[in-house]
Amino acid sequence: MTKKQKAELIMKMLDELYPDPPVPLYHTNVFTLLIATLLSARSTDKVVNSVTPKLFALADNPYDMAKLSVEQIRQIIKPVGLSPQKAKAIKELSQILIDKYHGQVPDTLEELVKLPGVGRKTANVVLAQGFGKPAFPVDTHIFRLMHRWGLSDGKTPDKVEQDARALFPRDKWRKLHLQIIYYGREYSPARNWDIEKDPITKAIWQAEGKYPEKKN
Repeated sequence: MTKKQKAELIMKMLDELYPDPPVPLYHTNVFTLLIATLLSARSTDKVVNSVTPKLFALADNPYDMAKLSVEQIRQIIKPVGLSPQKAKAIKELSQILIDKYHGQVPDTLEELVKLPGVGRKTANVVLAQGFGKPAFPVDTHIFRLMHRWGLSDGKTPDKVEQDARALFPRDKWRKLHLQIIYYGREYSPARNWDIEKDPITKAIWQAEGKYPEKKN
């Protein structure tokens, strides 16, 4: 089974399971999506979604966010991992957006990754889900499944992203990365993985003659 054949099978099965996947992070605009995605690093969407409504009720734009102190932000986002660093980054990037971008979130990867606390994955999420641009953010679920499905042997998220972009059609990237995230959580977790509950991996392994095989 070639990688292209796997990609076709994966897209078909994901479309059946998740025809219209929503963005899992609570947000109200591009700015709040940026902040929520920044907060999600080394945390879960559930924890992030538990704190962002309160934060965004106070500040859903850079101007109001910049008026808050780092400590005020930190107290709200405390349940999220690395809250001191993230609070400082949120305060600083809000001021940068005001000073450099007239309060608007920039819509290029090059500009986004220059903002405090914003890495490539966060920038790609904002580009894809905030601006509707073709981008393929790679989180832990996508990194794991690209390997599990035999689509990449990349050692870094950047290399896995390159492999995913080369395999999947550009017009599918925005939807597909969400579908894979939902699939990874529901059917193909990192821990306690059971191939019998993982229909896509099972189908690939059967087509390749690898099934049954000891769980990894």
